[in-house]
Amino acid sequence: MDKKKILIIGGGYGGLKVALGLQRKLKVKADITLISKHDYHYQTTLLHKVAIGTLSDRKARIYYRKILDKNKVTFIKDKIKEILPTENAVIGNGGRYEYDYLVIGLGFKLDSFGIEGVYEHTYVLTSLNTALKLTKNIENKFKEFIHTKNPDDLHVIVCGTGFTGIEFAAELATQLDELCLICGIDRKIPKITCIGRSKQILPVFSKSLSNKAESKLKALGVDIISSAEVKEIQKHKVIIEKNGKLEEIIGNTILWSAGVKGSDIIENSIIPNKKGRIPANEFLQCKEYENIYVVGDCALATSKDVIHAPTAQLSAQMGDYVAELLCAKLENKPFNHAFKFNHRGTVCSIGHTDGVGVVYHKNVSGEIAAFMKNTIENKWLFSIGGIKMVAKKGQFRYRSSN
Repeated sequence: MDKKKILIIGGGYGGLKVALGLQRKLKVKADITLISKHDYHYQTTLLHKVAIGTLSDRKARIYYRKILDKNKVTFIKDKIKEILPTENAVIGNGGRYEYDYLVIGLGFKLDSFGIEGVYEHTYVLTSLNTALKLTKNIENKFKEFIHTKNPDDLHVIVCGTGFTGIEFAAELATQLDELCLICGIDRKIPKITCIGRSKQILPVFSKSLSNKAESKLKALGVDIISSAEVKEIQKHKVIIEKNGKLEEIIGNTILWSAGVKGSDIIENSIIPNKKGRIPANEFLQCKEYENIYVVGDCALATSKDVIHAPTAQLSAQMGDYVAELLCAKLENKPFNHAFKFNHRGTVCSIGHTDGVGVVYHKNVSGEIAAFMKNTIENKWLFSIGGIKMVAKKGQFRYRSSN
């Protein structure tokens, strides 16, 4: 019999887990291919550190060819342009790729919610490259302040008070003392403002935990504007509506972290989707095309807990599940259990040594939360590269992330 072709598009948490799971567990011959537009994987949960410069891009990159067995999984660096489910094929810049089973894990894209100026005037944290652009901008603003003398250059506005925005704001706030010392800047000049639509920051958490996080941020000097709706973003300016009144927040660096959606490749395909996310059944299977499975931010899974999704933890569990399912299918073994998300906890870092979160249904904060955050990141590294990967690229309390 011809070997079945399994094609995985997207090398994020979900896609990489599918590839590694098949690599480790599949007992029959198959053509397994992973395609990603980058030749490296990175932890999206650490992009805020890359953006501030507390995690180097060198350390952030995990090259696929170093962790994939080329005798079992073929890696191809290519950008997918089109999915053709009726032809069992996808189209990339490098050509046409056919499959018997397709796993879609193309990640997320920025969602502007139709707000004017988002794409033109903001930075985002959607990839390693976008994080590095923000790093360069912040460095230049501080280095050039001696010449510009413009305090607005040192005002960073964060639109969004979910995990990405809060972790970025906190990481930057913990580094301002050093940045000001290095550049000879009065510490009173730099400002960080977070703007959120919700009444509380980190709305996935309880009010008490959210309040604790807000207190920690304010102690770091971060201004928080809650219950405010962003109406427009102009160059160096965010226009908000709060209590029925329009206000202008002036700042020359604006980060948009107010929302994401699924892949535009999916959104533009014939596969039924909602904002680039595919409704999937209890087996993470596309309802219209039975040989297509969906993981990560591209999936709208019927059995998941929507309060906590999408997260890296959810994506990784989806990847493990689909790998197990495909192994059973190719080995002609029964497989009847539906995907179920096991939520072990969520932690938001407030700098490298502080944080808040919920771990196994218990609230944690302070250094314990920071320790748990590092443990979560290191557990991911261990799952894809073992103890050597943790030692080389892991997050530790008393070690520089660079």
